[in-house]
Amino acid sequence: MNATEIAKLQTYLQKLFSNDALEVKARVNLTDSVEVFLKGEHIGLIYKDEDEGETSYDFQMAILDFDLE
Repeated sequence: MNATEIAKLQTYLQKLFSNDALEVKARVNLTDSVEVFLKGEHIGLIYKDEDEGETSYDFQMAILDFDLE
């Protein structure tokens, strides 16, 4: 993903969750996905999918069982 897409994703997530502490950053040597951070802590990945002329973004976040306690 390019810098423009990354900035748009970050702005979207910050507005959606009303949280300016969310950051979206490029991954080293990978262009199909970006990392999502909250207050400096990695919370997930966003993957870009292009199919039949349409582009979508898939946010993936793992939640560990001990985090729920």
